[in-house]
Amino acid sequence: MELQPLPKTFAATREALHRVAEQIVAPARKPHNEIALAVTPGGFGTPPFDFEGKRMQVRCEGAELVRQVDGEERRAVLVTLADAAELIGPALFPDGAPDDREPLGIDAVAADRLADFYACGNEALERFRDDLPPDAAASEINLWPEHFDVAIEAGAEGAGQRANYGASPGDDDHPEPYVYVGPWTARPEGAFWNATAFPGAELGYADLLAAPDPVAATLEFFDARAQALTV
Repeated sequence: MELQPLPKTFAATREALHRVAEQIVAPARKPHNEIALAVTPGGFGTPPFDFEGKRMQVRCEGAELVRQVDGEERRAVLVTLADAAELIGPALFPDGAPDDREPLGIDAVAADRLADFYACGNEALERFRDDLPPDAAASEINLWPEHFDVAIEAGAEGAGQRANYGASPGDDDHPEPYVYVGPWTARPEGAFWNATAFPGAELGYADLLAAPDPVAATLEFFDARAQALTV
């Protein structure tokens, strides 16, 4: 796994793809009240789901939207939300399809950098989750469309050890991606817990970019904070 420097178009592309996740990809998932997404090859999307007797998936691969039905794909470059909705089809939008025709302005290189970051975070979370003891009661790995991060919950809640472990592509307080640990109730102190926008710890994109193995660096970051919460 190798990360690359971010282009100047990254923040704008991230925000555009965030809109696609919330208004196109998540609404397409069945059952209708399920919104959790997943990291998929080249980006993010729904897990495969059954609809009207067919096996379907909706996902973003780089700057393209992909609709897969029983193994056959239709894809198109993401231009507007309205165009994206037309590719998916009205049946998957029971509350009405988006009709916004404002250009999304997605840069393909920036979209690929976002996909690389998600893949890095997802792999680290998989390894971290696999090594946790059963009493950590780790959740499934989900990509949440509201915050656009990929994350799990883990740790004994009664002992004050439960926390969110995740990878965010950036937000209002972080112009670049970062990985984080956010304890639910514990408020640990010290340099180990360096986040400023929330109680917890964070590791920025520059540190991951400089690491020989960003997946290993992320896993080490998760492991160390999980261990600190048990002390």
